[in-house]
Amino acid sequence: MPKFLSPFEKPAYFEQALFLYTKYSKFLDDDYARNGQSIFEYFVNLIENTSPFFYVIVENDEVSGFVYLDNIIGDKNRLHSAELTTCFDKRYWGDYTKLCAAIFLGFCFEKCGFQKIKALVYPENFRVKTLLEFAGFKKEALLKCETLRNNKLQDIEVYSCRKAEK
Repeated sequence: MPKFLSPFEKPAYFEQALFLYTKYSKFLDDDYARNGQSIFEYFVNLIENTSPFFYVIVENDEVSGFVYLDNIIGDKNRLHSAELTTCFDKRYWGDYTKLCAAIFLGFCFEKCGFQKIKALVYPENFRVKTLLEFAGFKKEALLKCETLRNNKLQDIEVYSCRKAEK
């Protein structure tokens, strides 16, 4: 059963999550993400800026992935919406990621009180889109030429899931 923990709970968790980020960052980030920072510096800042909503997902004391929420709308008394980003080691793709999505969305809606969770996805990332659709997300928009990635204009698809729809 997956556990959602702080990346700083054990040094090994942080190191494994950083390795995953380094391995898959080309699927997560646009050309503006790191803004001249080293990968290490960027990742530490990412964790700090999204805390307390950054979690490593641990299976048998090994990091299988990480998930975080950012661009949160709401206040300390009421959380309304947030953007979800996930990253899993390829060995865990499939049913395991579906289970993790269900657990994490339940946490977001039931424990935290979010009303809506969004995900921004590059159109060619069919694996993430399939996972999102399985978890109840629906495509809301296509943002044409939204950013630069590998120095080329990049579209972004917006998917969302609302508490009422779960």
